[in-house]
This record gives sequence, structure tokens and C-alpha cells, in this order.
Amino acid sequence: MNALLGQAWRCPRSAVLVTRRFRVKSSKPPKKPAPRSSKTASDTSIRSFNDLPADEQLRRRLNDRERAQRRTTPSEPALRQRYDEFYDLTKHRLNHLLWELGQWDPEHREYRAFGLHTQESYYQEISFFKEALKRSFHLASALGMTSRTDNPLFWNLRSAFIKGDAAGLTKELRYALQTFLMRKQFSKSTTELHLRLADLRFPYEWFPATRQLQRTIHLHVGPTNSGKTYNALKALENAKSGIYAGPLRLLAHEIYTRFTAKGKSCALITGEEQRIPEDADMFFRSCTVEMTPLNWKVDVAVIDEIQMIADEHRGWAWTQAVLGCQAKELHLCGEERVVDLIQELCARLGDKCIVHRYQRLNPLLPMEQAVGTDFKNLQKGDAVISFSRVNLHSLKAGIEEATGRKCAIVYGSLPPETRAAQAALFNDPNNEYDFLVASDAIGMGLNLEIKRVVFESAFKFDGMAHRPLTIPEVKQIGGRAGRYRTATDAVRSGKEEETSATSAFSKWGAPGFVTAMDEQDLGVIRKHLQNDAKPIAAAGILPPSHIIERFASLFSPDIPLAFVLSRLREMARLSSSFNMCSFGEHLDISDVLKEFDLSIYDRSVLLTAPVSLREKGQKDILRAFAWSIANLSGGHLLEIPEVDLEALDVDASQLDPQGQKNYLLRLEGLHKAVTLYLWLSYRYRGVFVSQKLAFHVKSLVEEKITNCLEAADYEADKQQRRREMLRRQAQSHSKKEEKLLGAEAEEAPVAESGPGLWDAEGHEEPLYREKKEVNAALPVRARRTTANPNSRVSRG
Repeated sequence: MNALLGQAWRCPRSAVLVTRRFRVKSSKPPKKPAPRSSKTASDTSIRSFNDLPADEQLRRRLNDRERAQRRTTPSEPALRQRYDEFYDLTKHRLNHLLWELGQWDPEHREYRAFGLHTQESYYQEISFFKEALKRSFHLASALGMTSRTDNPLFWNLRSAFIKGDAAGLTKELRYALQTFLMRKQFSKSTTELHLRLADLRFPYEWFPATRQLQRTIHLHVGPTNSGKTYNALKALENAKSGIYAGPLRLLAHEIYTRFTAKGKSCALITGEEQRIPEDADMFFRSCTVEMTPLNWKVDVAVIDEIQMIADEHRGWAWTQAVLGCQAKELHLCGEERVVDLIQELCARLGDKCIVHRYQRLNPLLPMEQAVGTDFKNLQKGDAVISFSRVNLHSLKAGIEEATGRKCAIVYGSLPPETRAAQAALFNDPNNEYDFLVASDAIGMGLNLEIKRVVFESAFKFDGMAHRPLTIPEVKQIGGRAGRYRTATDAVRSGKEEETSATSAFSKWGAPGFVTAMDEQDLGVIRKHLQNDAKPIAAAGILPPSHIIERFASLFSPDIPLAFVLSRLREMARLSSSFNMCSFGEHLDISDVLKEFDLSIYDRSVLLTAPVSLREKGQKDILRAFAWSIANLSGGHLLEIPEVDLEALDVDASQLDPQGQKNYLLRLEGLHKAVTLYLWLSYRYRGVFVSQKLAFHVKSLVEEKITNCLEAADYEADKQQRRREMLRRQAQSHSKKEEKLLGAEAEEAPVAESGPGLWDAEGHEEPLYREKKEVNAALPVRARRTTANPNSRVSRG
């Protein structure tokens, strides 16, 4: 048995998780039982159960469990059929994976790294892995063994499929195959060493300087529009030094503007931009949470949207800030459902925790009827919410055409000055800007004088699948209706009376309202507003770079970093207060970087870079930047041919509609490349030396993107069909999961703490969620063309 599986499926919580039992039939007659010995217990050769080898103990436990489950919990036929269908899908994805890896070849680097030195060993190991896979699904379908402890291979494959659909399943199969091939190299002592290095139960020990402080944690919790963030910021303003850390670049910029307007020296620190006061030694810092300075002692720190500590993609940044921020007073602002977790963490840290609870300052009510597709039904003060820039500009055009009134537009990636001007136009009641279209970024704290929030759709594409909005998303976004205190009042020259508040109730004589454009979506919105989200049980973490470096040092240099990360994830031991964040695109980025001679530290830095490998051309951009880092040269922006600077020379007005669509996608690719360049320029200053030029190029690209988006039009029937398509695909995805996995699909965690998946640090909303949205926003004549959307832009 060891020769076949060895330590392939080890887990921190048990010695062996999945094994295989062999029963060999023999022609020999059975031996007669030996007579009982008269020896004492101390002299007998019969050893106690605990003295048996681990393999024998496991074999007996499995035998007992199988016999018990056959008697008590036989698998239901429907459940067995679902698992059989899931097994068929898994076999199909495995065959696809083997096709991608290619046939065995003596020069195949990956096969050699995993010990497949002959074609015979290749076929033998693949056959053994398929048998192990078959056995795992047999345990699930026939015996109902589906937990991580009893059947981790099945559990991991099922969870990967739920989170990432077929692509996620393929990634998990790749890691499972690699682990299986490495089983002979993982001796007992090696596995024990892996477990020791992957012990992540005490992440607060990563910050010894902070542990020497006696901090006071002020936890401000309540619904939107309750004043919790306002009171935390008052404490920050009254301090001599401090930090604000928020989830969005636009929020960091808003606090930076607020403090600067009040004559306080303040720095703006985000992943792609840093503004440091030159005439002050002591200053406040306003930053995105990933950029929170952990080595700077301050009087007060404010960490906003603390419920995102459970986000499966970015939660590690909030955990890092909470555990490592060296502040005498740490103010955390967020939802009620995080209280128990923060109190538990404070008890572990030895910090004093004070909970401040707030109530909403005015009511929030769902409406009985949807707005419908006629924008003439909109009212002054309405904000229409959508989830991509293309769709926002399309809605803006439709609203202005139907109503004859102006519509402001706000989203995270707008230049700060433009965004502030648009918000001011909407907040001013004495002009013709009656409406607002905005991304879900407003759910993260932007204060606007919104009377009613209108969801354009209750479904979204999160980068992996179509899904309905979650309860926290609906409450965060919808709660912006009926704002009690506006951003205008908060930052107006720093001279306002802080005790006086502008009340939406006094303006409109009514609470905040929430509705949708379609009746089907309104049902989802109303249901979510009436329910509460589950309490947050654990904070997300990711292993820091020094742990990754030490863990990677145990493997051969030929072993891909993606396998090292997957192995670290699998072996990690966590306490009940923490869980491992999703590696997201980390594994894909690792595969792109494997051809370059980079240190583990450099690879670890690039793992967190704001890059979306799903987008066309982004892999080539990442390879070009990685080459510059590996060679410590060639980092001037004009020396990197993969950065499509020629796009700036195109006159979009000379392009036909289809060419304008292609040009818009091309500009978005250039914008992502320049954003990544700026991010790297703060980490490799001696390599990427064109920072000022990159900022200039970025502003030019944003201006051209805005010009292209303003040409979008709106067609009600087209958008209605798009929303119906979103609902159908979300329902289809749910039905597919239920068909294959049943109710157990609910066990997998869902990213429900933020506005979804974003391509860049700081939650910049995407240009489009799917390329279909670009088609929906094109002028009508453009839709008659059949040009290839991936073709190069024609030069006018």
C-alpha cells in the first residue's frame, strides 16, 4: 500500500487521508487459529492497537467505518448518480489535462522533475493515479465518505469545482497528480518537516514588535448610514499621528483630500501611486489596506470595512493590518457579524476590545414595484447600479436620452478629480444633474446624496461564473440610499460645523428606498434586505514571503513553484480563528514565471501583482516585466515592445463601429499594462525607471477610454435580453452544481464580503464583465458587422 500511495494524501489533521486496500485471494487453506496462550499480558505477543503500525491502524479503522456505514447510512441512489456524473466529468478533465501536459519525453522538464524518467513509469503512474481517483469516488458514492478528513481527494476536487467550475477542477487535478507522483519522495521525516514549516496556527507571532504594545481596539459596528466611520475618523483627526486603511483607492483618496483640505499633512499610499508630503516629517497616511505600514508607530489607526477580513481573495490584508498595525488605538469599522471574531482575536492578542454599536439614522425600505425599462420612471436623486464601465456609460446615455436631464457617473477607476466633480454635480440640488449611474464601489463607503438605489441587475459575472448578488453586497450597496451625511459636507474646505449633518430625510421627507429595474430582480433584492448574513467565523490569511522561501528551499529547483504553493496550502495547519485565502491566480502566475531565473522572493512579490491573466496579452506583459527583473535591465517603458504604446496614436474618430469596439479593448489592455508597470516601479525602482512617463501614459489612456465610452448608446430591448441572460446563466450554473453535487455544494465558502473579483489592487472595477457587454453598448450599426473582435485596429 505504501508503495502505491505513500504520503500522497497527507493532511495536517490526520496521518493519512485516502488510502487503498488490497485483498489478495489465496489458494492456500486458511490457517487454524492458534490456541490461546497462558502468558500474562506483559509477555504476550499480541500488541495493543496503539502499538500497531500506522498503516495497520488505518486499515482497521477503514474496515470498521465501512462496516458501520453499510449498516447505517447507505448512499442514496440519487446522490450516487450525481457523484457518478461528477466522476465522469473529472475523468474528462483529467484526460484534457494529460493532453495539455503532452506525451512523455525524456526532455520533458516537468515529468523529469516529478521522477518520470521512462515511458513505462509514466504509463504506470498515470494508471495508478486513475485507480486512486476511482477509489476516492467509490468512497463518496458508495459509502458517503465526502469529508476532508475521510476523503480529501474528493473533497478538494468538489470544492475546486464549486469555486472555479471546470477550470478550477482542472487546476486541482493537476496538483493532485503532481502530489501523487511525488509521494515516494515524501518520506515520513520529510512530511513532518513540511508540517512544521506549514504551521500557520499563530500568525500574530509574525509581528513581534506589535505584540510588545498594549493596544486598545475600538470596534465600530452597525449598518450603512449609521455614523460608525464618521466617529472613527473623528478619533483619527484628533490624533497627532495616524493611518487610514480602506478597501478602495477612491476611499483612500477621499480621506487624503479631506485631511489635506483641513490643513493636515497627509500622504496617499496605494499600490500604483504614492504622494508623500515633502515639507513635513510627521504626517498622516491614507492607504489601501494592502499598503498599510506595519513598521510605523502611531497614535490612532482606522481600518475600514473590517468584515472583508473574511474575503477569500483579499481577507489576508485585513488580517495582516489588524495583527500587525502598531497603533495605540486601533479603530475597526464594519458589520455586526464580525464582532465575535474580533473579540476572539483580541483575547488571543491580549488587546483590550471595546465594541461601539450604531443604529441606522433613517429607515431603509425595499419598494413594492420595479422601475421597469422606461427611464422616465426614474426620480430625481436615483442612483442606478451596474457592474462594469461599459454598461455604466451605456446606461448614462439611455437615461439622458429618455429624460432630457443630465446623469452623473461615478466609479472607482475614474481620475480622482473627475470623480469628485461628478459627485459634486449629483449632490448639488440646484443643477440639472438629477441622476447617477455608479458601480458597486459606492457600497464601500462613498457618501452621496442618493434618495433611491436602483439595481440594474441582481446578478453578476464574478470572473468565474454568473451568480446572484449576496446578502452583504445588496445591503452594502442598497444602504447608500438616504444618506444621512454626505461627502460634500464632510470635506467642504474643512470649515463645516461637524455637529451639523445634512439629512436626506429632511430633504425628501422619506427614508432611503431600494428597488430594481426588473420584477424578477426585485424579488432577490427584497429577500436579501430582509435576511441577515451569517456571522464571520474566521479571518483569512496567506503565508508571508519568508515562509514561502523556507518551504520552497525543501524542493528541487526544477519543481514548479505552483506545486510548492499547492503543497504549502494543503499541509498548512490553521487554528479555528483563521482560514487560508484563495490563491486566486497565484498558481497561474507561478506557471508563467517558471521559465525565468528569479529568486523565490521576486516570485513572491509578483504573485501579488495586479495582473489578470484571463485577459488577452496579459501573459506576454507579465513575461516581459519578469524578464526585466531577472536581468535587472530593459525596464524603460519605451523599451518594452509588449506595452502597446502605439494605441495612443490611433484616432478613434476615424474608425468604424467595430473598429471602435476593438480599440476600446486594446486601450483596456494598455491601461492594465501601465498600471502593472507603476505597481512594479515602487518595488523595483532601479529597473522600472519610467514612472513619470507611465503616469502620463496612464492619464492619456484613461482620457481615450472615457471618450470611447461616451460614444456608447442604450437599447432597452438589448439590455433587457442581457439581464434575462444573466438570470438564466446564474440559474443554469446553480442547477449544474446541484445536479452534480447536491446540497453539499453549499459547504464551499462564497466570496460575499466585497464587491467581487477585481483585476487590480484596490478594487478597480473592470471595463467589462464579459465581452458581450461591449457588443450591447455599441451603436446599432456596429452590431451588423461581423468583423473578428480580436483583430487589430485599423488605422484611420
